[in-house]
Amino acid sequence: MKELRWHGRGGQGAVTSAELLAKAAITSGLYAQAFPLFGPERRGAPVLAFNRIDTDPIELNRQVYEPDTVVVLDATLLKTVQVAEGLKRDGVILLNTTRNPDYFADEFKDNRIATVDATKIALKHLGSNIVSTAMLGALAKATGIIDLTSIEHIVSEQFGATNLEAVRETYSATVVGE
Repeated sequence: MKELRWHGRGGQGAVTSAELLAKAAITSGLYAQAFPLFGPERRGAPVLAFNRIDTDPIELNRQVYEPDTVVVLDATLLKTVQVAEGLKRDGVILLNTTRNPDYFADEFKDNRIATVDATKIALKHLGSNIVSTAMLGALAKATGIIDLTSIEHIVSEQFGATNLEAVRETYSATVVGE
C-alpha cells in the first residue's frame, strides 16, 4: 500500500488533488482512498489531505501518519509545518518551489526530493495559483505511484484542456533528486 499526505493552504486545491488522484487510481484498476483533515479554517490556512492506494481493498480508516510520499503545494509551509514528519526513510517529498532538489538535501537527507515550479505553470495555464492539477503531473513523474496517462484522463474529464496542459508541463518540468 502507498500512503500520501498533501500539505497545502486553504484554496490551493490539496483536497481536490487527493480526490483526483484517488479517481485516477480507481480508473486504473486500483483501490484508493482520499480524505481531508481540516476544521473551519479560512482561505490560506494550512490544510492536510491524504491518499491510500493499493492493489487490494483498503480497510484502514484513519489519518496517514507514516506516508511514503509527501506533497507540498506551498513551500512557505516549510517554515511553519513539519511536512516531513513521519515520512518513511527513502520516501519522496515533492515540493512546489523555484529551487532545485539539492537545495533541500540537508533538510530532507533521508528522503528523495523532487521539485517543480507549479505556481509558475498554474499561473501560465490557469491564470491563478491553484496548483492542484499541476502537482498531479509532478507526482506521476516523481513517484510512479500512478502513470501520467491515468492522471491526464481524470483531469481532462474533470477540468478540460487547460488543466491538462498544466499537468503535462509539470510532468516535464519536475526535477527528481538522487
